[in-house]
Amino acid sequence: MAQQNVNAGLAAQDGLSHVQGASQPDLSNATIPQLLHTTVARGGANDALIFAGARLSYDAFAQAVDDLACGFLALGLQKGDRLGIWSPNRVEWVLTQFATARIGVILVNINPAYRLSELEYALNKVGCKALVLAPAFKASDYVEMIRTLAPELASCDKGGLRTARLPDLRHVIVMGENAGQCGEWAFGEIARMGGAEHRARLPDIDKTLNPDDPINIQFTSGTTGQPKGATLTHRNIVNNARFVTDRINLSERDRLAIPVPLYHCFGMVMGVLGAVSKGAAMVFPGEAFDPAQTLDTVEAERCTALYGVPTMFVAMLQELATTSRDLSSLRTGIMAGSPCPVDVMKQVNDRMHMGEVTICYGMTETSPVSFQSFVDDSTEKRCETVGRIHPHLEVKIVDDTGNTVPVGVQGELCTRGYSVMQGYWDDPERTAEAIRDGWMHTGDLAVLDADGFCTITGRVKDMIIRGGENIYPREIEEFLFGHPDIKEVQVFGIPDARMGEEVCAWVVAKPGCEISAEDVRTYCRGQIAHFKVPRHVRIVTELPMTITGKPQKFIMRDRMVEMLGHAGASD
Repeated sequence: MAQQNVNAGLAAQDGLSHVQGASQPDLSNATIPQLLHTTVARGGANDALIFAGARLSYDAFAQAVDDLACGFLALGLQKGDRLGIWSPNRVEWVLTQFATARIGVILVNINPAYRLSELEYALNKVGCKALVLAPAFKASDYVEMIRTLAPELASCDKGGLRTARLPDLRHVIVMGENAGQCGEWAFGEIARMGGAEHRARLPDIDKTLNPDDPINIQFTSGTTGQPKGATLTHRNIVNNARFVTDRINLSERDRLAIPVPLYHCFGMVMGVLGAVSKGAAMVFPGEAFDPAQTLDTVEAERCTALYGVPTMFVAMLQELATTSRDLSSLRTGIMAGSPCPVDVMKQVNDRMHMGEVTICYGMTETSPVSFQSFVDDSTEKRCETVGRIHPHLEVKIVDDTGNTVPVGVQGELCTRGYSVMQGYWDDPERTAEAIRDGWMHTGDLAVLDADGFCTITGRVKDMIIRGGENIYPREIEEFLFGHPDIKEVQVFGIPDARMGEEVCAWVVAKPGCEISAEDVRTYCRGQIAHFKVPRHVRIVTELPMTITGKPQKFIMRDRMVEMLGHAGASD
C-alpha cells in the first residue's frame, strides 16, 4: 500500500540495528486546545463523548471544557500548576484532561489502584495544588482516603485547605454534584463558578501556551523504588496520538470503544487524543473493563474500532463463546501491553471482525508508542513483532557497551525523537540515567530484522544469571506457550545460594485443563537447554497484573521467595 511505503521508514541499514522513521507527515506544532479547536471547526455536530448517561457532540464537549477551565481559573489555578486526577473512566476525567490543558495547568494522572501512601507520595512529589477525584471505585473509598490524609477538610473553608501531610494541596474536588464536607468542592459547581471575566482571559492564555510546555505527568510503576513522574509536553502526546491513529486509518466516520484506563497513555493519548485528532467518536463502555459490558456497548453503539490488552481480548472471546453479539461494525483497533498469541489474533480477526487490528510497542516515557504494525501486515508479523518504527523517530539496539549491534542481534532498545519525555519530574539523577545524548534507554531487550520489524525479547533487568549462564525469560515463556494446556505463563529468576539465581515459572492452565509442576518440567526436558528448565514451578489461577494488563514479575518473585523461605525448595 502507498501509506505503508511512505510511513514505514527506513529498513535497517549497513547491517546494523538502527532505523529511522519517515519524515512525513510533518510534525504538528499544535497544543491540545488547538487540536480540539481544529476538530470542532471541522465537525462540531459529530458525536465526541459517549458514556453511560452522557452523550456530547464535539460542540458541546468544547463548551463543557471551556466552562470547566473557567471554573479552574476562578479557583486561582494558573499555568504550570499541577492538578491531580484520581478516578476510573468517567466523563469528568476527559473534561478535566482538556480543561487543564486549556489553561496550561499540568494534569497529573494518579492510578485508581493507589492506596494512601502512594497517593500521598504522588501528590507531594509533584506538588499538586488541586485534586479531582471520584467518590469511590470498587473497594476504594477515595473520599474517605483523602480525608484520612487531610483531616482538615472537615473544618476548613473551600479553597482554604492547609494540611500538614499535603502542604501544596489547596482544593479537593469530588466528582458529582455533592461534595460532602466543608472544605470539599463538588465537581458540578466548579463549571458554574467561572464568569465573564474568566472567559475573557481564555484568548490571552491561548497566546501563552507553547507546544513544548509540560502538560501531563504520568507515574511509571517501576519494579523497585518509588514511582517516577514522566513529564510529557503537548508536542509529545499530540503527535503520538496522530501517528497511532494514522496507522489504523481512523477518521471522523469511526467510533472508537475505549475500555482501557484513562490514567494510562493507552486510554488518554492513544484513545482520547487519538480520536480527537481525527474527529472520531469516543465510546466508553464503563468505569473499568468488563467483557460483557464492553461487547454490549460495541454492539449497541456500532463501534468500528476497539482498544485493549491481550488479556482483555481473551476475556471477550470467552464471553462471546457463551453469548454471541453482532460485532460486524468492527474493523480495526489496537492490541498492546504484552505479546499476542497467534491463535488469539486469529480469533479476534475472525470472530470479532477486527481484520485490521494492529500491535503497538512503547512506554510512558516515549508518549508512548515507538513501533506499530500496519493494518495489512501478516498475522505472523503482528504477533511475532511489534511492527515498524513511527514517523519522526529513531531507534537503535545497543550492547552493554553502548555500541549498535548487528541486525538480528539482541540488545537494549533506545529511542530518540519528538516523543521522548522532558524528564522525570524533580528527579534529575534518574532522568540522566534514562536519557543519554537524547536517547531514551528503555530497559527493553529487542531484536531488529533487516526490514525494520522489531521483536521485544524481554527486559534488561529480567535477565536471569544462573551459574554464569544468561537466561532470557521471554524465550522460555514462548516455548511454554506451546503446551496445549497452558493459558498464561511468566518466568523469572529467584535468588539461589549455589547458582546465584534459579529459574521459576508461574503457570495458569487453560479452562477445563489440569497441569502439574512436573508436567511443565517434563515438557521442557530434552526440548530446551537443561539450565533453562524451571526448577520451581507454581500452578496459579491468575497472575498479578497491573491495571493495564502487564504482569508484575516483582510481585511473583517476592511471593515465591517468601514461600520458599517457609517451605524449603518445594514447588
